[in-house]
Amino acid sequence: MENISENIRSKMRGGLLEYCILNILAKKEAYASSILEDLKTADMIVVEGTLYPLLIRQKNQGLLSYRWEESTQGPPRKYYCITEKGREYLAQMDASWSEIVESIKKLKNE
Repeated sequence: MENISENIRSKMRGGLLEYCILNILAKKEAYASSILEDLKTADMIVVEGTLYPLLIRQKNQGLLSYRWEESTQGPPRKYYCITEKGREYLAQMDASWSEIVESIKKLKNE
């Protein structure tokens, strides 16, 4: 049963990662390792191989932009930030999320 539960959690998390990334970047600019750490802290476990394609897709959609910054601890870092289009999209996602939560509450309480 443990394996089935983890599989369910993994599928649910996967569908929410783009939403989580936008939420993180709405608060602050961040580089990929920092985003990964925030996701892990929130128990939204993800690996770099999953994160980078999402960041690229969101950048290509105009939801994110990035800038390079020199690092004292190695090569330059790519800092991602949310764009105005990304903020508008996040607001729509917030509204959709609230609707989904309310729908589930209704179903559970019936």
